[in-house]
Amino acid sequence: MKHTYHIHGMTCNGCRGHVEETLSKVKGVSKATVNLEKAEATIEMESHISLETFQEALKNDGGRYSIHKPGEHHHIKEVKKELPKGKGTGTFYCPMHCEGDKTYDKVGDCPVCGMDLVEEQNISINTAEQWTCPMHPEVVRDEAGDCPICGMDLVPMKPDLSSEEKTYQKIIKKFWIAVAFTLPIFLIAMSEMIPNNPLYTILEQKQWNWIQFALSIPVVFYATWMFFERAYRSIKTWNLNMFTLIGIGAGVSWLFSVFGLFFPDVFPAQFKTESGAVHVYFEAATVILTLVLLGQLLEARAHGKTNSAVKELLKLAPNKAIKIVDGEDVEVSIDKIALHDILKVKPGDKIPVDGIITEGNTTIDESMISGEPLPVDRSKGDKVSGGTINGNQVFLMKAEKIGSDTLLSQIIKMVNDASRSRAPIQNLADKVSGYFVPVVVLISLITFAVWAIYGPEPVYVYAFVNAIAVLIIACPCALGLATPMSIMVGVGKGAQNGVLVKNAEALERMAKVDTLIIDKTGTITEGKPTVEKAAAFNAILSDAEVLQYIVSLNSNSEHPLAEATVKYGKEQNTEVFKSEGFSAVTGKGVEATINGKKVALGNPKMMEYVNAEITPKMEDEAKTYQKQGKTVSFLSVDKKVVGYVVIGDKIKATSAKAIKALQDRGVSVIMLTGDNYDTAQAVANELNLADFKASMLPENKLQEVTKLQEQGKVVAMAGDGINDAPALAKSDVGIAMGTGTDVAIESAMITLVKGDLHGIVKAQHLSEAVMKNIKQNLFFALFYNTLGIPVAAGVLFPFFGILLSPMIAALAMSFSSVTVIANALRLRNIKI
Repeated sequence: MKHTYHIHGMTCNGCRGHVEETLSKVKGVSKATVNLEKAEATIEMESHISLETFQEALKNDGGRYSIHKPGEHHHIKEVKKELPKGKGTGTFYCPMHCEGDKTYDKVGDCPVCGMDLVEEQNISINTAEQWTCPMHPEVVRDEAGDCPICGMDLVPMKPDLSSEEKTYQKIIKKFWIAVAFTLPIFLIAMSEMIPNNPLYTILEQKQWNWIQFALSIPVVFYATWMFFERAYRSIKTWNLNMFTLIGIGAGVSWLFSVFGLFFPDVFPAQFKTESGAVHVYFEAATVILTLVLLGQLLEARAHGKTNSAVKELLKLAPNKAIKIVDGEDVEVSIDKIALHDILKVKPGDKIPVDGIITEGNTTIDESMISGEPLPVDRSKGDKVSGGTINGNQVFLMKAEKIGSDTLLSQIIKMVNDASRSRAPIQNLADKVSGYFVPVVVLISLITFAVWAIYGPEPVYVYAFVNAIAVLIIACPCALGLATPMSIMVGVGKGAQNGVLVKNAEALERMAKVDTLIIDKTGTITEGKPTVEKAAAFNAILSDAEVLQYIVSLNSNSEHPLAEATVKYGKEQNTEVFKSEGFSAVTGKGVEATINGKKVALGNPKMMEYVNAEITPKMEDEAKTYQKQGKTVSFLSVDKKVVGYVVIGDKIKATSAKAIKALQDRGVSVIMLTGDNYDTAQAVANELNLADFKASMLPENKLQEVTKLQEQGKVVAMAGDGINDAPALAKSDVGIAMGTGTDVAIESAMITLVKGDLHGIVKAQHLSEAVMKNIKQNLFFALFYNTLGIPVAAGVLFPFFGILLSPMIAALAMSFSSVTVIANALRLRNIKI
């Protein structure tokens, strides 16, 4: 019998293979096949096995994955793990993203490829500066002062090195040790090229070989031993990678030399020198290992630059704030700020957390978050973001978001998550790498055989050296780094310019977008509506009473239009009635019971919903405003339309320019709005938009996205409201305005911090630049290996007498990886 189940928690082919293996080991299972894309497992069994049995098997395997029947909801209990001490969050990931976005709890090697894990850059749990006593380090205080033990002045504590820096320091120490012992080995070996070798007047060649052996031991067993550990692990787990080739190549060279040193009589004459000593390759093994270590050193330094954007954002996080306590200014650590605390921000200071200005006005430099260079004006009631810089005025603010909830923290989290995600184009590199190492080992063996049969004397020496050169030069490290390095730098570049990318797939898709759907309110317009008029249709109610009903009804709503009416009501000193049974009808309006009467407010569809008729005369009166691009909402009381409110929303200054730029790039721009036709047409005319649709409910927007996708279009959807969320989720690339609702942002793949359509132009520029960079890297890595392997195998020798030394191959291999990273770093300088 055969059953299909849904699997949750898989992120990569490594996960797929692991789940497949775990399920296959369950007693009674004939065959288990797991599909990563569908997140499904098809299990063939001799007799029925309960679902609980499979759930228990996955639970015992670590609980990262869950299995359940298709359509059932699932929950995996999150296990909180203690974070290691030190800078950052204690989250580590592989720079080659071998297992997708999987992270590890401690620093070490990637279990798949063996690369050094990199620490995720993040805001520390406690960003406050701390002080300690130089004589008594156990004394730690949050502020300067005297040591309670010896009375000495406390000094600021130096932050711990990041794991990234620790890895670099560890590698550089080993590198210099490797150089110190490799250099004399190299000089001894190269001295054979000098006529009448002067070293042989001091000692015989056999004795110099023993010295090379002794000098090689610290290099092999200390400085570069990690390469052999990684090679062994890769073969044991059959995750063949660059360290497999390095371990085999350098290991065989060294073991061959040791065997020749201890058992010279086993080797034929062609392996021996005139003195009878066997040709040893201690210099080849140690130089190869040292050069690979140099490559790792350069990569470790380069990795620090790839996430420099996040590091720059981290620098924005302040560690002190001025808190108003009983009317007094008190300087406190950032982690001592609670919600609703009143804070004072002085000129030039960084704003400590997200909040609202309660007193004063100022200009704020938001360039580090929005990417816009010009300071913006902010006054009482406006929102401000932590990490931005105050201008030349003092103001008071109320803390609304603290810690990990601030915009800066959310940006850093999103950048980290996106940097670890995998772009679909990475699948090409994965497929190539999967077959690459076994094929290279096979080519190396063929190279040895061909040289042993057809090569010149000493044939086995030539065969051995060229086979080793093939193994070394073919290391696929550059291929594995090609995509993730570009993604990491590109995502960081986007964050610096106010374009937050949720995952690498969005970055790849954005370059292919040919159709953009945009909402009107809050996307094209500023999303800051203002009431221009509230009036009655007849003598049943006065204008003031109409306004009173509207304000009372909207006081329970969070919609931008509702907020505008409530604000207008306050300015008019309107008395607010108590409402009961408030309900929002998505895409139509709101309703409630006020003073025992059924009251509704919204568009014509809302009036249909409550069975209130809009007369032709009422329609004509509303149209005079709608044709000016204004929004008109109707008010009904007990199923009778009694009044209306006119709301204006200014079109953003950059909307027309951004739409024109997108159209010039060949992107078809369509406006879908819940507003009526006349209002939509007025806005479309102002923006030169030929394609628009009005009176669109959330389901209509979703249907429109689906229809365009069925026509083969690659659709991006930009919106800011709850009613946009379904279409945002369905589109190929959902783009949320950072000024919009959390639901819209959660549904989208890209968020524009400033909420400006020009950000879409930036996003497409960024996407195209990153994809171009990835293709350059993949071409370079594949071309390099395609060219390097035959040269190392010796195809040029019959024509030009050229052979590639394994040492030169090692140097070329190391610098190929560094070149890929250097190319990715060019993205930091692009203009989007």
